[in-house]
Amino acid sequence: MSLEIVSQSRCFEGTQFVYRHLSVETGTPMRFAAYVPPQAAQEDLPVVWFLSGLTCTEENVTVKAGAQRVASELGLILVAPDTSPRGEGVPGDPEGSYDFGLGAGFYVDATEEPWARNYRMRSYLERELPALVAEELPADMARQGIMGHSMGGHGALTIALRNPDRFAAVSAFAPITSPLSCPWGEKALSRYLGPDRATWREYDACALIEDGARLPELLVDQGTADGFLESQLKPELLEEACRKADMPLTLRRQEGYDHSYFFISTFIEDHLRWHAARF
Repeated sequence: MSLEIVSQSRCFEGTQFVYRHLSVETGTPMRFAAYVPPQAAQEDLPVVWFLSGLTCTEENVTVKAGAQRVASELGLILVAPDTSPRGEGVPGDPEGSYDFGLGAGFYVDATEEPWARNYRMRSYLERELPALVAEELPADMARQGIMGHSMGGHGALTIALRNPDRFAAVSAFAPITSPLSCPWGEKALSRYLGPDRATWREYDACALIEDGARLPELLVDQGTADGFLESQLKPELLEEACRKADMPLTLRRQEGYDHSYFFISTFIEDHLRWHAARF
């Protein structure tokens, strides 16, 4: 699994890379961004994963969030994968919508045709890409955190809940807390996984918590002016699931903030410091 450097730029005394490699899981070339801070010249460093939302690639958070300055100060490697497989022959949404198919992998392993061959973002992120990062980057894989935004918040929460021993810290910005309970999730999971809703539960943070999965604590920021708040995100469902499970959740409702990267860039420093304190 060799890495090809697509680009590299000096940034806050470290280096912002974009890599490409051929994925066994997705059967396609995949790209990911990795910020490597200057401390990596002396030692292996903790890794914080950022999973992006609908329509995004690895570029959105890399360019818009302004995370590199703080990552450089704290000595954190930031890894941002793409949100879905891409390329010739990879099926998209026949209707051309933004919330399914290309750019909308939902961090699942699809079981339904024609999605099953390529849409394997769960296995890509739980197995393949971590192994590649461990092999190719100056990463201390004993110290990992994961965060995400919207669909990526859903991905971060569910991956962490299924792999609780892997992550020292977990957080999210405006996550889809329960795909079983919102239009985005119903559309994506029914097509990727089929009609049996019982198979959806392993991709739903609230359902995983109800079924016994646990994390030491969670940090979630949610803007009160987010246009998707009531219909798609529903943080109160995560709040209730954590309350019933006696699982610590810090849910911060940020007055006046929307769903954009202006919101993420405002609070990304808080999240990175929260992660760094737990390594």
